[in-house]
Amino acid sequence: MFTGIIEDLGKIEKLEREGDNLHITVASSLSQELKIDQSVAHNGVCLTVVQLNDLNYTVTAIEETLSKTNLGTLREGDVVNLERAMILGTRLDGHIVQGHVDQTAICKEVVSKDGSWIFTFEYDNELNNVTIEKGSITVNGVSLTVVNSKPTVFSVAIIPYTYEHTTFKNFKKGTVVNLEFDVIGKYVKRLMSL
Repeated sequence: MFTGIIEDLGKIEKLEREGDNLHITVASSLSQELKIDQSVAHNGVCLTVVQLNDLNYTVTAIEETLSKTNLGTLREGDVVNLERAMILGTRLDGHIVQGHVDQTAICKEVVSKDGSWIFTFEYDNELNNVTIEKGSITVNGVSLTVVNSKPTVFSVAIIPYTYEHTTFKNFKKGTVVNLEFDVIGKYVKRLMSL
């Protein structure tokens, strides 16, 4: 479980294919604090540390993960949002995030608002995911509040701190992002369809 509060930005050092799997080596200041078999969210995708040294670590994404996320589009030198699993008994500053991406979306618009930014994303609603006004959404692992909700489009407002300390500063029209919809909302939607 995660909170959607990004701890660090990681730089992709190496990408190595092995069959349908993609081994991703990430340089991060978190490397010294990690252990083999720990979970780390990469752009909101929970992956397990399989190799480690003081400067970098490696995780493996399988085909199922690559088909539902933007990890398959990564290139060496790209930057990803990183978060370690939450510790029970501490504050939950974001919202409950599982690290299980539901689908991707495309950035449709970025509007600068004199000190903040509004990012608008479009997603395929055939997968039955929904956003609600003032509800929670996770975009590339960042816990956010929806400020404009429509059936296939939503917007989020980004403050300067989030803009500077996450990959949001790299988003432009056409950027593909990972979405994890609010887990409580997913259960409510499922119950309503029974």
